[in-house]
Amino acid sequence: MIVLALAVFLFAGLHLVPAAPALKAAVKARTGEAAYGMVYGLASILAIVLIIIGWRSSAFIPAYEPPSWGRHANFGLTLVAFLFLGIFLFRGRWRQAVRFPMGIAVVFWATGHLFANGDWASVILFGGMMAYGLVHMVLGAANGVRPTAEVRAGHDLMAMMAGVALYAVMSQLHAVVTGVPVLTLIK
Repeated sequence: MIVLALAVFLFAGLHLVPAAPALKAAVKARTGEAAYGMVYGLASILAIVLIIIGWRSSAFIPAYEPPSWGRHANFGLTLVAFLFLGIFLFRGRWRQAVRFPMGIAVVFWATGHLFANGDWASVILFGGMMAYGLVHMVLGAANGVRPTAEVRAGHDLMAMMAGVALYAVMSQLHAVVTGVPVLTLIK
């Protein structure tokens, strides 16, 4: 579980950089404007891969008994999370109104999974990601971070469609990524 904890910490640290404009500017100045995106993207992918490896290699050690309704709540909260992910991905009015759609998505996703799972690896992963999402929103708000001001017509509808589609895809890929089957529609 040490790999999982370190990977969550790495992911959170990387993704808090955009919430602190002065830090982001310093990192961009050090890496160069052109290299920043590539370095940031590769580091993010590495963190996600390490999270998956850490999760899959962690033993199941019970921490608490999840509620009987936890799995059902997880389905609903994760759908809401994917809808907010869709809002993050598109430049609609909702993105401006919500301000931190990715942070909100992470909090809904983590909360749902904490309702459904009761082991220490889940506490580390989902508890850590929930803390990251909350800190990201607070830090971003304190630093005046806002989404790009550009609003594109039709993007709110596309955001919802993308969120539902990504939810459906992840429902099928969940077993491949995490080793835990959630829903089997295709055999």
